[in-house]
Amino acid sequence: MKLIIAEKPSVAAAYAAALGAKNKKDGYLEGNGCLVTWCIGHLVSLAEAGAYEERYKKWNYEDLPILPEVWQHVVSPGKEKQFSIVKSLMERPDVTELVNGCDAGREGELIFRLAVEMAGCTKPVWRLWISSMEDTAIREGFSHLEPGSRYEPLYHSALCRSKADWLIGINATRLFSVLYHKTLNVGRVQTPTLAMLAERDGKIMLFQKKKYYHVRLSLNGLEAVSDRVDEKEKAVSMQTACQNGQAVCVSLEREKKTVKPPKLYDLTTLQREANRLFGFTAKETLDYAQALYEKKLLTYPRTDSRYLTGDMAETVSAVARLAAGLPLFSAVGGFTPDVAAVISDKDVSDHHAIIPTLELAKQEVSLLPAGERNLFILVCCKLLCALAAPHVYETVSAVFTCGEHTFTAKGKEVVSQGWKEIERLFRSSLKEKPEDDLEDVATLPALSQGQIFDHVAATITEHFTTPPKPYTDVIFCERKEWIGIEERSSA
Repeated sequence: MKLIIAEKPSVAAAYAAALGAKNKKDGYLEGNGCLVTWCIGHLVSLAEAGAYEERYKKWNYEDLPILPEVWQHVVSPGKEKQFSIVKSLMERPDVTELVNGCDAGREGELIFRLAVEMAGCTKPVWRLWISSMEDTAIREGFSHLEPGSRYEPLYHSALCRSKADWLIGINATRLFSVLYHKTLNVGRVQTPTLAMLAERDGKIMLFQKKKYYHVRLSLNGLEAVSDRVDEKEKAVSMQTACQNGQAVCVSLEREKKTVKPPKLYDLTTLQREANRLFGFTAKETLDYAQALYEKKLLTYPRTDSRYLTGDMAETVSAVARLAAGLPLFSAVGGFTPDVAAVISDKDVSDHHAIIPTLELAKQEVSLLPAGERNLFILVCCKLLCALAAPHVYETVSAVFTCGEHTFTAKGKEVVSQGWKEIERLFRSSLKEKPEDDLEDVATLPALSQGQIFDHVAATITEHFTTPPKPYTDVIFCERKEWIGIEERSSA
């Protein structure tokens, strides 16, 4: 009999339902030839410093650094009962093998392995690796279990991360607390985070705004603008030279541009856009995405991939048809998904991009809690945009001279809305429009090179430089990702 160990009760319940294990017991489910239990997160964690030597229970400068030769683990406080249940299930004679059904990622690997090692179990281990909680995906995953040994490097990566957190947290926190006679928490992630926030805050506090000007010409329904002018006297001189004068269009350039559809979401891009559009923190976005995953409506959220694998082509086409049927997107006519645009096996790591699932056919989206509903529709919108046609437009840049000064007018004309029409429908549903929704490029009237404008009106507008923006929760998440990229590229 297989013993399946999930990361949390809700996931265990989903496994049990898909596999037909209907008999509820204390701390596990049983039926159809399998047992399903759960870990409640980290059942086992690293021991505190005092567990190694009695003297480490007090914080002394002379004892630093504390570097365990043999690492010790303990059952996490408050989780003793569930660990006892999991351990007793491992020891059952009829259990011949274990299935690691914890989240398919580094931390899920650590949670399972530490529990097994603490229990002293040596039975064979298989790994369940799925990206969707749909019943069909669960059953498919269980029909293609892989040897647990394949994920040994992932476990050691997680263990290394755990030990690094312990070493830096324990030693650095004690060092600075002893030196400065107050508790100062230092952490591997926490302290660099604080440093980045302090650096940005310092730039904002020391920022001194500067005034600058633009001279603007009114030319029969269009506006041409000068470059930035730092001195008011120069701006006034330009205005005087141009007022009631003659402007000539000396250059007219047209360029056709194509904007490809956006990529699908990974977790970081989803967090960033949810923050910008809804004000969600990174944690709120992850929590909503995790809830939708456990409701079988979204695929696994903790992913850094923005593509899908080739074997998903038929599924994503079906999901796209369901998403296009949502009331918000029903105005999109003749939608033909370009599935090939989102398929790239080489760009998918442990998990593919975040997309809705076929469970959408059974779900009344309007009944979801507000946060989950907004996030789900956002993911549906991104899927439809990614599968839609490119957005095509033509830019127009006109240069004018007046009073020996140069002015520029810019405009654009849409040739084909493409995926932007889907995005527009979504943005129109938002109660508060994001700043980047404001259209800052107008459509210019018909122009020709050499065209003359008489008796132009010249005005001056006053502006100020702005300080750097404070980091939001998600902007900082993105910044951490940049650091990782910089570190890898310099290696």
